[in-house]
Amino acid sequence: MTTTAQAPATVENGSGRLHDPAVRGFASDNYSGVHPEVLAALAAANEGHQVSYGEDDYTARLQELMEEHFGAGIECFPVFNGTGANVLALQSLLPRWGAVVCASTAHINMDENGAPERIGGIKLLHVPTPDGKLTPELIDREAWGWGDEHRAQPLAVSITQTTELGTCYTPAEVRAIADHVHAKGMKLHMDGARLANAAAHLQVPLRAFTRDAGVDILSFGGTKNGLLYGEVVVALNPEAAHGLIYLRKMNMQLASKMRFLSAQFIALLEDGLWLRSASHANAMAARLRAAVDSIDGVLPTQKTESNGVFAILPAGVADRLREYFRFYDWNAAAREVRWMCSFDTTEDDVDAFAAAIRKELGQVTGQARGQARDRAAGTDAG
Repeated sequence: MTTTAQAPATVENGSGRLHDPAVRGFASDNYSGVHPEVLAALAAANEGHQVSYGEDDYTARLQELMEEHFGAGIECFPVFNGTGANVLALQSLLPRWGAVVCASTAHINMDENGAPERIGGIKLLHVPTPDGKLTPELIDREAWGWGDEHRAQPLAVSITQTTELGTCYTPAEVRAIADHVHAKGMKLHMDGARLANAAAHLQVPLRAFTRDAGVDILSFGGTKNGLLYGEVVVALNPEAAHGLIYLRKMNMQLASKMRFLSAQFIALLEDGLWLRSASHANAMAARLRAAVDSIDGVLPTQKTESNGVFAILPAGVADRLREYFRFYDWNAAAREVRWMCSFDTTEDDVDAFAAAIRKELGQVTGQARGQARDRAAGTDAG
């Protein structure tokens, strides 16, 4: 993904603030700040002393809350970030000679700088897919060669919920994949960086498309849903995952002051904040999709099933729009862009962005009409 720079933000003298909080964008749900309820939970957890390295009251409470969502017998391992969560989870599923089948667009394949392979020592076997979703048939393109000493052994599959293209697996689709890979002696990992957005779209409990659907291990994301930082590796089937307590330390993902990781997730999970925030982000993406569907010249490329909208724009339009709203190219060669909404995206943000798109498309249309008139009159300088 590529983007262009915006003008430097305003600095408020004397406030310590180095940015203009009025500047909004649609580049990533990582761009948003921290939800006020999460900040309040961090402040509350900040008083007094607590035992370090996960032996604190907050991490114990997080385990209880995770069991409420996913059922008894799971194991939770808070970590710093999504890449760390994915590497840690996959390492726990595999021997040294193991490989993972994933979509070509998967974050572990495209956006983690080789960490699964370089840090985790895991071969990735990636499969092209038009919508970011794997199927049993697509998995079988790389799920072969067991017993061949010349081939990394495909022993796990990783799927992303929601996918990097904003699409969402149904519980039945996850179950079909889980049954297929388990029958082959493989294990199933889910990268749940936007797990809450999937639950909001599907309108089902978290466990319905994770543990109940046969997922063995989960990377449960929080950063994209209003946390300051942090994810949780959830061993839904602890018998399938090995050595997580040691691997977390080896991968430099063990927080000494773990209460601050856990306190954020408690705020997210205890009173439904995770679902309210994700539902709002999804609703803002749906509002944006409805707006651009009515704009000639914008060609959506994927279903809008979470908090992202993907579309192709006419040449030059994206760069002009980025003078006002930051967002990324998804496929620059195809002029495909990605617009992401967050828990704090407002209706006014969406409407202003849609108005800017209409304005730029109107300018393109006006220029094209003028050039056509010039050519018809024989005055085009061409």
